[in-house]
Amino acid sequence: MRFWLRNEEMALEEMVQRLNAVSKHTDEIMHQDIVPLCAADIKDQLKKRFAYLSGGRGQDGCPVITFPDYPAFSDIPDKEFQNVMTYLTSIPSLQDAGIGFILVIDRRQDKWTSVKASVLRIAASFPANLQLVLVLRPTGFFQRTLSDIAFKFNRDDFKMKVPIIMLSSVPELHGYIDKSQLTEDLGGTLDYCHTRWLCHRTAIESFALMVKQTAQMLQSFGTELAETELPNDVQSTSSVLSAHTEKKDKMKEDMKLALQEGHTILESIREPLAKNPEYSLNQDQLDNQTTVQRLLAQLNETEAAFDEFWAKHQQKLEQCLQLRHFEQNFREVKAALDVVSQKILAFTDVGNSRAHVEHLLKDLANFEEKSNVSVEKARALSLEGSQLIENKHYAVDSIHPKCNELQHLCDQFAAEIGKRRNLLNKSLELHGLLETSMKWCDEGIYLLASQPVDKCQSQDGAEAALQEIEKFLETGAENKIQELNKIYKEYESILNQDLMEHVQKVFQKQESMEEMFHRRQVSLKKLAAKQTRPVQPVAPRPEAFTKSPCPSPGIRRGSENSSSSEGNALRRGNYRRAKSEMSENQQVRGGSTGDEEESLAILRRHVMNELLETERVYVEELLCVLEGYAAEMDNPLMMHLISTSLQKKKDVLFGNMEEIYHFHNRIFLRELENYIDCPELVGRCFLERMEDFQIYEKYCQNKPRSESLWRQCSDCPFFQECQKKLDHKLSLDSYLLKPVQRITKYQLLLKEMLKYSKNCEGAEDLQEALSSILGILKAVNDSMHLIAITGYDGNLNDLGKLLMQGSFSVWTDHKKGHAKVKDLARFKPMQRHLFLHEKAVLFCKKREENGEGYEKAPSYSYKQSLNMTAVGITENVKGDNKKFEIWYNAREEVYIIQAPTPEIKAAWVNEIRKVLTSQLQACREASQHRALEQSQSLPLPASSNTSPSRGNTKTVKKLEERKTDPLSLEGYVSSTSLPKPPEKGKGWSKTSHSLEASEDNDGWSSAEEPINSSDAEEEGGAGPKKLIPGKYTVVADQETGGPDALSVKSGDMVEVIHEGDEGLWYVRNLTTSKEGWVPASSLWTLISKSKSAQCLSSSESGTGSALLSNSSSCSESCNVTFSDLKG
Repeated sequence: MRFWLRNEEMALEEMVQRLNAVSKHTDEIMHQDIVPLCAADIKDQLKKRFAYLSGGRGQDGCPVITFPDYPAFSDIPDKEFQNVMTYLTSIPSLQDAGIGFILVIDRRQDKWTSVKASVLRIAASFPANLQLVLVLRPTGFFQRTLSDIAFKFNRDDFKMKVPIIMLSSVPELHGYIDKSQLTEDLGGTLDYCHTRWLCHRTAIESFALMVKQTAQMLQSFGTELAETELPNDVQSTSSVLSAHTEKKDKMKEDMKLALQEGHTILESIREPLAKNPEYSLNQDQLDNQTTVQRLLAQLNETEAAFDEFWAKHQQKLEQCLQLRHFEQNFREVKAALDVVSQKILAFTDVGNSRAHVEHLLKDLANFEEKSNVSVEKARALSLEGSQLIENKHYAVDSIHPKCNELQHLCDQFAAEIGKRRNLLNKSLELHGLLETSMKWCDEGIYLLASQPVDKCQSQDGAEAALQEIEKFLETGAENKIQELNKIYKEYESILNQDLMEHVQKVFQKQESMEEMFHRRQVSLKKLAAKQTRPVQPVAPRPEAFTKSPCPSPGIRRGSENSSSSEGNALRRGNYRRAKSEMSENQQVRGGSTGDEEESLAILRRHVMNELLETERVYVEELLCVLEGYAAEMDNPLMMHLISTSLQKKKDVLFGNMEEIYHFHNRIFLRELENYIDCPELVGRCFLERMEDFQIYEKYCQNKPRSESLWRQCSDCPFFQECQKKLDHKLSLDSYLLKPVQRITKYQLLLKEMLKYSKNCEGAEDLQEALSSILGILKAVNDSMHLIAITGYDGNLNDLGKLLMQGSFSVWTDHKKGHAKVKDLARFKPMQRHLFLHEKAVLFCKKREENGEGYEKAPSYSYKQSLNMTAVGITENVKGDNKKFEIWYNAREEVYIIQAPTPEIKAAWVNEIRKVLTSQLQACREASQHRALEQSQSLPLPASSNTSPSRGNTKTVKKLEERKTDPLSLEGYVSSTSLPKPPEKGKGWSKTSHSLEASEDNDGWSSAEEPINSSDAEEEGGAGPKKLIPGKYTVVADQETGGPDALSVKSGDMVEVIHEGDEGLWYVRNLTTSKEGWVPASSLWTLISKSKSAQCLSSSESGTGSALLSNSSSCSESCNVTFSDLKG
């Protein structure tokens, strides 16, 4: 750098010296150093032409200055005269001017007095040397005579350093100066044009000034360039280089114009020669030509000096720009290398299985491939720096260390990659040994489990089994771990705590398996010896291997590893064979409990191994998708492959897969591994994490959007590139389906585990976990339908939990509406999809969408909803065991629902009954609480059996209205209006407004608390007391009266089933689950004052199906209570 600065200073100094010389030479050429006067300054004075320099020369080369006849010569101011004389005498060369000037004064047309004055004035103020003064005196006789006399008498007045010669005629003048050196007005042949002369002089002097100014300007510009401070960034350096180049180009353009100007002047001087080759230039013209040529030479020298300086300056700026680019690239590349170096340091995982290590090796290879971009850039930049050094860059001391640092970082990265690869290869080798040992142990366990015990009873069978065992043990030399200490020493570099524990567990399992074989050998050897009586061999105790650690053999990718697939197929074949043979053996052995438990323990272990293996594969596949696809969507190097429709859609495509991965990888998989030794207890693990499985609902709800986006963008090059890097045979959509497949797989594994754990400690937990998983699957399925509802204005979350959903045929039978519409409604069903919530039931119309996959999923157009606080049901409808009724507002609206199957109908009726029962119970409790609060201020009701829910004014008014209606059965039930006992398949009705309804319908509602038959009698009913089968609430205690009598207490819920002999009724106490006979009279006492009797009539199943009529009294009286409960 310092060397370069010295060179630049030297270049600037050299240019300045050369340009100063140009300026000096220009002044010398134009004699500006002696007489700093220009023609342009006295142009008007020169135009008067009272004196001119014609270019003629005397015999000895003296310049001739002519004073033509100028009448106003005496009027010329002294200053002007002095300027003209000074300028004219400065034009000839110093050599010619040194000889002296010849003055020719033409006064032929003047007077003597004027001649005298002119000569005296010239003699007094001529600034240069004089060689000779020639005066053409007046030609008039009188003036000539006068001048002769006056000159003689006044000779002393004309005393000068040179002689003054008075000439009478022009021929006499020719005797002193040759005609060729005199102008035409003096009888000569010299070509002279004063205007042309003045133009040439002005142009030459202007050109000289231009040359001088150009030199000075270039000198100033060179100084400015040399003093410019070099910027520290690429942008500023580029700007400086661009600005300097622009100024240089402007300077070069000015110099080009100056050169053109000089050549134009030169051509103008040579113009006569161009017109007439025989024309000869006079001396002044020759001097002008020489002057212009010398000025052009000085201008060329100026340009050359500047070009030489600019070349060095430009090289400096370009090298500075190269340096700034190099430094900027160095910073970027070093930052990238630092990032990859930090990432490679994070590659500390050595894997927990062979498949995991293979995946880590693949990740390392992918990382190395991606990082090679940065490494190659670093190496290319280092090579670029070396080339700069070879090209003698001025900043060698700055470039060289950076090149060395880049080379060091690249070598360090390559070494670290190699180190990590070696460690993973060692880990792969170790996991291969462990998995081989595990596989050998599993095959040994299969062998023990598959040996039929009955065949081993004979000596030949025992010997055959013994040979089979010995043959298998011979394969242990190449399959099992020989020395644990040797393993520790050989793989010390990769053994962390987890891996060491894994090695120990495998070794322990190997030892446990060998111990089992040893015990089996001992038993078989005893059987193979000569026996005097049959001996039943005892299989190894389950504790021998259930307590031994048995970790999963690791992750196997069945779809991508052919050998693993064959191994799994073999194991599944052995598994089935073991199960079938053990089943046969159990039948043969009969009461061999120990062998049966051993077999079940083996089967449980294999179910657990399958659960763990598939869980690890699942976690690994999720990680592949998240790292190989989702993370790559944020990779700047891959952005050019992502289509615009896919950008910023990662959350749509992958949903909450990352949340699912973290749950399984960090929590669930680790907790599952804790149950390896006790697989029958794994149900607890599921129960503890059941709430976490709710995350699958969010994933499944997003799946249609994900599928739609995938179909739009499946041809995107981004997915193809990612699949190629991951070496996946299946496309991304197959992996996006994995979470859906996994959540459904759990229930199959739990069923299998429960099958082999029925008598174990954790059987109940397994059953509960299975039920919970099935519940989650149902909730997920329901939510998938729920999100497809369109047109509902409110918030579906306000309706409470979704309990059921399904498609039904629906008929309507409303009190209001046109008769034809009612008639048509009875025969033409509507296809509706019903959604049962805790607070409402929604009716929707199912619409199939066009498309494939999730695009074809149906949507549901909302039609109407019924508030559950005003809903009643009738369980059975005449003529069809798949139909039931949902009615609204005291049967103002009736919906006949036909389910696809009787089972679906029963499930819906039971669920609706639960909702109505819970609402009724809440209504009772609230009403009783309000009744207690009002007991101090309100009078007691007239009848003791009046329901508390009727204790308000609105209810009393409603009852009065019902009394005036002769067809109303809601207020009173008379003997004439009571239905007959139900036949098979028919129900009972207390609330129907038509005889048809009373015959067909069998239902109930939480919207009111109906009056039973005893209430009807006390209020004036005409018929005798008659018990009706159904459910009632006991209002009094009764002690047991006999061995078959039923004991009940006040508040118990009982079901009156049927009437027997001698006035006895068979009753079931639903509270204590006991049954017995109760006399009719006692039964009336127990329930006659019941204010909560359900008026239930037995249905076909005898399980207490019920009818709840929807009266406005309870709905009105309970509205406030329900709002209080909601609050």
